[in-house]
Amino acid sequence: MPSSSSSSAQQARQALADQLREIRHSAGLSAKELAQRAGWHGNSKVSKIEHGTRPASAEDVRTWCNICGVSEQRTEELLSEQRSVAGMWVTYQRLNRAGLKQAQQSVRPIYERASFIRAYQSRTFPGLIQTAAFTTTTLQQVRLRQGVHIDDVAAAVAERMDRQRVLREGNRRFVFILEEAVLRYRLTGPAAHAEQLGHLLEVMKLPAVSLGIIPMDADRLQARPAEGFVVFGNEQVSVELISGYLKLTQPSEVEAYVREFTGLANAAVFGQAARALIANALAALA
Repeated sequence: MPSSSSSSAQQARQALADQLREIRHSAGLSAKELAQRAGWHGNSKVSKIEHGTRPASAEDVRTWCNICGVSEQRTEELLSEQRSVAGMWVTYQRLNRAGLKQAQQSVRPIYERASFIRAYQSRTFPGLIQTAAFTTTTLQQVRLRQGVHIDDVAAAVAERMDRQRVLREGNRRFVFILEEAVLRYRLTGPAAHAEQLGHLLEVMKLPAVSLGIIPMDADRLQARPAEGFVVFGNEQVSVELISGYLKLTQPSEVEAYVREFTGLANAAVFGQAARALIANALAALA
């Protein structure tokens, strides 16, 4: 499981770099010759791209392939891979640069497109099952921590609340897995926290939703706590890290997170047992 932006993102960047190096070697060109034909000063750019220290842009890939005589089909494959690599990692600062509402809008399409969504959280409640009050507190804290100058928290909250329509519309399925500790973390005031816990009980009644809680005394040999992540069908995984989001689309990585989610779900309790844990957390607020 990735623990930083440099793990999967850097591996993907290096995989593309290795292919570009192989293409140059097959074309019988030195780094200096490639740089000269591309009009790049010296050969440092070629070296940096091939060593993964500088990401290759779409223009770099096109130029590289054109000089090395790569077929149009192969060029398009590499460009597709470059787009995937370029979009893998986004910092929260960059995501929220234009305001919190736009950041919320940017992720909406994948939620509306996916027919099966699996979400795991070890620190907070997934956005799809948050109350407006909980989301408001969360986004206010985000704005303060990241120094977002645009004050559009109310609009961002409205956008997230509207996104929750997917829970009730269309032929979709949702599985949410939470650590029991999430039920106890005081991330809002007592009243808002109690409202959030009560909302979980209501969400559990929805036909499309399955909510599981991993008890604090659960057997964790096969399901160790992890960073929060969302699996959208078998298409994409979004991983929430400390400084940003990691978006994974490579089938092998998506499969790894699906396996991880399955292990976490196997450690969770559902139905009445999950409701009892939520009820206990509610009682602790009294």
